[in-house]
Amino acid sequence: MARRAGFADLPLHGGRVPAWLGQRMARLGRLIAEVVVHHYGSDELLARLAHPFWFQAFGAVMGMDWHSSGITTSVIGALKRGLEPVQDELGVYVCGGRGRHSRKTPEELLGVAERTGVDGLALARTSRLVAKVDSAAVQDGFELYLHGFFVTRSGQWTVVQQGMLPSERLARRYHWQSAGLRSFLDDPHAAVEGPSRGTIVNLADARARANRSAQLATLAEGPERVLAVLRRERPRPEPAQQSLAFAQPAQQPSAPQLWPEQHVLPHLTLPAHHEVREQDVVLRRLRGTLAAAAERGPRDFAELLLVPGVGARTVEALAHVAEIVHGAPCRFSDPARFSLAHGGKDGHPFPVPLRVYDQTLCELRQAVSAAKLGNEERLSALRELDRQARVLERTAAQPSFGEFVARERQASAAFGGKTV
Repeated sequence: MARRAGFADLPLHGGRVPAWLGQRMARLGRLIAEVVVHHYGSDELLARLAHPFWFQAFGAVMGMDWHSSGITTSVIGALKRGLEPVQDELGVYVCGGRGRHSRKTPEELLGVAERTGVDGLALARTSRLVAKVDSAAVQDGFELYLHGFFVTRSGQWTVVQQGMLPSERLARRYHWQSAGLRSFLDDPHAAVEGPSRGTIVNLADARARANRSAQLATLAEGPERVLAVLRRERPRPEPAQQSLAFAQPAQQPSAPQLWPEQHVLPHLTLPAHHEVREQDVVLRRLRGTLAAAAERGPRDFAELLLVPGVGARTVEALAHVAEIVHGAPCRFSDPARFSLAHGGKDGHPFPVPLRVYDQTLCELRQAVSAAKLGNEERLSALRELDRQARVLERTAAQPSFGEFVARERQASAAFGGKTV
């Protein structure tokens, strides 16, 4: 059983992730995944990956361009590389990827089946079917070029795939999760939503069931029957029928009546501007994070971790990471905020501070290693840092967004700031 979990519309960016960032992303992605699985289990990690806002924040905290379509490729690639050494320990496997790697997904899933005993043939069929729903059954103009398949040893899965619309420099990311729906083809979407593309084809609508059956019957009668149908003049569909099939729940009050058993999917839409602007960030959350780092870092957090060189700036980055691990879904409505942990490879909101990034990795690695030996103290400190940030955001009033970014840019050289 599967359900569409949400989708995101993003500016389409080209280019590659440089090795100096890609290697760090793989390490940070692995450590965050290990902490999430440690606290909440592998199924919760799949649920996070299926949430478009969390996924974008996850990529932003790793130093990728905060609004770019490239976050999808880089996060999947980082997790695939990073989790490979610990996949059997975690029970989480990453298959697929971009281009030719996406076409290897069924083969890779069969390999996972050999290691875990899950039904590899069923998973391979699911992979192909989910890709076909978003590329053929729903023809919204976006051509799929990336398909990532996350699966646990129990057979639960999440699919993250992305299509592009080069003519308008747009990308659309689709999220699926293996729970909640009776069929891939009878209304797997709460709505088909996004910038209007005019009349589109949606054979995944429950009302298209007769159309799907007619297609099969027509094909069964041979090529002459197909040609006869194509020669026939077909009437244009009524506008009312089309508007019902592709209603946008946020704008159409009748949508809940059309799909009474479905909910409105999370829909992330990010702007084209490269710089992180004040309106892209929920300031009270940012101030709470910074206040928690300032209050807890010097007094007990850094002393608890007992690692030389850990200062307030590293604790600020760790506070953002802690929220990625422990935050509720509602706290990821502004994924741009998480780019303030480790900057962005394109220099927005500031260059990636490599020294801070490496200290973050060191802290997390030691905390995870200690937890595996039964010492939860360091991971508990991360949880407390996140809790304190939520408390302090009610009262924290400084700094302003501009002041914080200016401070980071001024200190960039000292932090080993680097961009592409």
